[in-house]
Amino acid sequence: MHPSHLTKKNILIAAALLSLAACSKPAPQEEAAPPAAVTVLKLQAAPVVLSDELPGRVAAFRTADIRPQVGGIVLRRQFEQGAEVKAGQKLFQLNPAPFQADVDSAAAALQHAVATARRASSQAERLKPLVEADAISRQAYDDAVAQREQAVATVAQARASLARRRLDLAFASIEAPIAGRIGSELVTEGALVGLADAAPMARIQQIDKVYVDVRQPAAALAALQASGNGGADKLPVTILGADGQPHPVTGRILFSGISVDAGTGDAVIRVLVDNPQRQLLPGMFVRARIARAVQANGVLVPQQAVLHSSDGQAQAWVLDGMHKASLKPIAVGDVLEHQYVVNSGLKAGDTVVVEGQERLQPGATAAPQPWKRATAVAKAAPVSAVR
Repeated sequence: MHPSHLTKKNILIAAALLSLAACSKPAPQEEAAPPAAVTVLKLQAAPVVLSDELPGRVAAFRTADIRPQVGGIVLRRQFEQGAEVKAGQKLFQLNPAPFQADVDSAAAALQHAVATARRASSQAERLKPLVEADAISRQAYDDAVAQREQAVATVAQARASLARRRLDLAFASIEAPIAGRIGSELVTEGALVGLADAAPMARIQQIDKVYVDVRQPAAALAALQASGNGGADKLPVTILGADGQPHPVTGRILFSGISVDAGTGDAVIRVLVDNPQRQLLPGMFVRARIARAVQANGVLVPQQAVLHSSDGQAQAWVLDGMHKASLKPIAVGDVLEHQYVVNSGLKAGDTVVVEGQERLQPGATAAPQPWKRATAVAKAAPVSAVR
């Protein structure tokens, strides 16, 4: 055979052997994926207060309209408008001259009645021995005794009349029946006031305590009353201002003050609120945060840890002791401090994934890091779960 044909044959054989050797080499193994980095939170049990925010209107604890008890001319006003007044403090002075004249007349009538009674009594005493001696008729003596009794009754009537006139004189000085804040005067000096006047002279409102009347659907009354059976301290009430910030006051529900509006079907709940700084004024609209339930061992989970499936089912990723992930269906309720209140599915001690859920697969191992709440979120959180 020609040498050139041998060389080509050898080259082909060598190439085939190299190809077989290359095919016989084992394929390189793929490297395992590292554990998914996630942030986690270990759930803890803590007291949870569930509340409702309801609109309400402030009403004075007590209100007194100042009205005259006698008619007369107003001489002067004796209070500062908008100031705090005490019970018994003088507010208006009516012209006392007519009432003083009536007192003097009644005193003179009493004096006359007393003198007449003394004369009638003396006359009866003088006639008594004469009738016993048959010197006068029995009829004459009986007439003298009757005149004496009439004179005594006239004295009593005159005393009562004098007392009434003195009372009218005292009513000419109009006093505050209760302590509180008095509004503006509704009559001026020189005005004629009387018992039949429709408008009051002024109005006093006691506001060191106030009522806040709030409305709630009547269907929620049963749960509210059941929660209140443990005492008023079990149902704390917080009053919120227009800026949403709580007022530094405390309140409690007066269950005896609950009524149902026949027009709307809403229950009107009366809350008694301490108001020592007079920050709440009658007529003011506020919002009342009323606790409807207290959970002694409630569990909260951050909102971002809760996922929702296409059918609306709440879910959360949970890591076991080996850091293996599993997706659990849960039930959540109200929101408290940007956290859901857990109704079922999770318990204290469970480790839930807060961030990095998109990196997880069921049964996969995760690399957990502690989750830290953002400071700004924590400062913005409310103080109770509000529905």
